[in-house]
Amino acid sequence: MTAAYERDLDRNPANFQPLTPLSYLRRAAHVFPDHVAIIHGSIRRTYGEFYSRSRQLASALSKRGIGKGDTVSVMLSNTPPMLEAHHGVPMVKAVLHSMNTRLDAAIVAFQLDHAETRVLIVDREFSAVVAEALKIAKVRPLVVDFDDPEHGEDPAYPKGARIGTLDYEDLVSEGDADFDWLMPDDEWDAISLNYTSGTTGNPKGVVYHHRGAALMAYANTLHAQMPRHSVYLWTLPMFHCNGWCFPWTLAVQAGTHVCLRWVRPKALYDALADYGVTHLCGAPIVMATLLDAEVADKRAFSQTVTFNTAAAPPPEPVLAGMADAGFEVTHLYGLTETYGPAVVNEWRDDWNALDPAARAAKKARQGVRYSALEDLRVIDPGSLQPVPADGETIGEVMFRGNIVMKGYLKNPDASAEAFAGGWFHSGDLGVMHPDGYVQLKDRSKDIIISGGENISSIEVEDALYKHPAVSSCGVVARADDKWGETPAAFVELKPGQSATEAEIIEHCRTLLARFKCPRMVIIGEIAKTSTGKIQKFKLREAVKALDATD
Repeated sequence: MTAAYERDLDRNPANFQPLTPLSYLRRAAHVFPDHVAIIHGSIRRTYGEFYSRSRQLASALSKRGIGKGDTVSVMLSNTPPMLEAHHGVPMVKAVLHSMNTRLDAAIVAFQLDHAETRVLIVDREFSAVVAEALKIAKVRPLVVDFDDPEHGEDPAYPKGARIGTLDYEDLVSEGDADFDWLMPDDEWDAISLNYTSGTTGNPKGVVYHHRGAALMAYANTLHAQMPRHSVYLWTLPMFHCNGWCFPWTLAVQAGTHVCLRWVRPKALYDALADYGVTHLCGAPIVMATLLDAEVADKRAFSQTVTFNTAAAPPPEPVLAGMADAGFEVTHLYGLTETYGPAVVNEWRDDWNALDPAARAAKKARQGVRYSALEDLRVIDPGSLQPVPADGETIGEVMFRGNIVMKGYLKNPDASAEAFAGGWFHSGDLGVMHPDGYVQLKDRSKDIIISGGENISSIEVEDALYKHPAVSSCGVVARADDKWGETPAAFVELKPGQSATEAEIIEHCRTLLARFKCPRMVIIGEIAKTSTGKIQKFKLREAVKALDATD
């Protein structure tokens, strides 16, 4: 028998619409059309203009046959086209694929092929590596150049050659500013594609849906405590988990995006002082950049700035330095598979009275679930039962909710493994404290987080093994004040062979992106088990011992 509350009470367009973050921009443009939405150098764009240009991009893509399920890939810095792509691409039901600008040509080519890219928008700063990737790739997308007018007279990195058949502004000009863009058919439809760094083999393609992106935008607004007309400084790369969904978030409160092509001390302080920045997200390296800036680059600002950071928790001296400099630091935790941060260290007022050591211990914890996440637990991966909340028993951190990915593109086995037992398995090991706060203890996949980017220890080891003198090797994370973590390599040479630390590092640079290369190489016998397996815990202990003697 059908319950009374279900009889003749059906979904229809009047009472049910799929959740999508695209509607936030439409509302902001309607309510605050003249409010500045984007600042990029001398460029100012209002919400009315932001919305119109996003619709023009969508219209231009539609005219070129781009529609539902098609992939539009972008290799862009934190610039206005990246914000426009986050809206214009899904406005035609296509999927946005934002590529890490630090990748090498081989990985770029793999992603383009795996994503079946139809259109590729490239900032000229990255044209050389993309041109090389296109020589390797099988796909033949429409390539669009973005020639940034705010690149600067004396840039940190120069522009490369044009490699496309069309300029970005010409593409946008083809479109209609009044384009009647398309809502998703279903909020479960894909909105974006992000690739993991990959622990073995090729990286996996993480698929986000409209529902998750919409809910994440609300959750970010809440947990970052963003009031109306917040001013957000882009230091976190927008290619990283779609900038933790902040490209969609700011429209909720009609905030202002302050674009920043390169994270440099003077540019940071100028933005803080000139634009009244209220919020930013970034890795520990951004904190180091701010705190270690030359006096001549620093400027005073009157507002308190909320700084959201992930990766390893900042040490107490860094937190104290940030507070003195006018920043309030919030520690977050998440993964590419959870749309970025899904856990927040909700700070309790009574913790302020603790002594520095106890306060630092509280800060070191990853925290509790985001409001948009339905469940967060530390679970025994064998029994799938929660471990005791004693702060000591280690289990795997697992997630459940609407801000967990759809799955891995074209990889059903990996998706099934990740979702075994109805939970998303993070691969991170941690404990649950009696008060319900999660704290990580180790990474089961040995991922190294450097400058907010994931580095696979296995990928680095594979590069090391290609050196003719290397017999065996192991790579672990080494704590770094600037980058958070960097790779440290232990190398055992073949009998009769020789190689120096500098030679091995240079060898890695021919095979890996520079940020993935070891900063330290220790040559000698490596600790192994009786079966020949490298004992990584001993390598970590050795790194800590070396650091302690420095």
